[in-house]
Amino acid sequence: MIDPAEYCREIETYLCRKNDGYLIRIAGPAFDLVCGWAAQGVPLPVAYRGIDRTFERYYRKGQRRRPVRVEFCEADILDAFDEWRRAVGIAETTAGADAKSGPSSPHESLPVHLNRTAERLTSLQAHRRFGAALASALDGALAEIDALRASARGLRGAVRGAALDRLRALDAELIAAARAEADTDMLRTLTREAEQELSPFADRMPLDAHARAIAAARDRLLREQLGLPTIALD
Repeated sequence: MIDPAEYCREIETYLCRKNDGYLIRIAGPAFDLVCGWAAQGVPLPVAYRGIDRTFERYYRKGQRRRPVRVEFCEADILDAFDEWRRAVGIAETTAGADAKSGPSSPHESLPVHLNRTAERLTSLQAHRRFGAALASALDGALAEIDALRASARGLRGAVRGAALDRLRALDAELIAAARAEADTDMLRTLTREAEQELSPFADRMPLDAHARAIAAARDRLLREQLGLPTIALD
């Protein structure tokens, strides 16, 4: 587990880079806040994603007027941590431990999700080249999503549930194709990163659950590296 002081230094350094070199020391209540993230087991890459979200929203408002303080990033970091825990399957395993996170963001509607995913898949196909298996999985996913978009708004009950199940299956097929295309060195590197992310939880999880979480975290890192969207809507 990373030393809390070192964790704070890493967050401080990353925030300084995001603030174009302007350094705001993490001290006092801010230090206690960031140490709390370390104690919860928020991996540094996950904290960085939360900080990135804060800056993305700040930039959308127009020209920045002042540096962003770490306290302003708390909600985004905890949301990113919540998403990461669900993605790797440890939200239930560590329930009732000492972790505390902010409220989850509301899920987007199925039509909005399908439109956004179709746009990302189309952009991905236009700007990146993949091997035959992954390209075929992308083509197949986009075709099914396009077919579903026309009726998505009116789906209810068991029919909607079947559509969500199919999206999960398409997502699994896409990641399986990505794993098959990735070379051994890449998978080994991503597995090491996944193990590092999960190290704060290793002693709280059964061995089989820990192994599944590492595989899920590795797949999540692979998805990010390749720029693949999440097709499933949970």
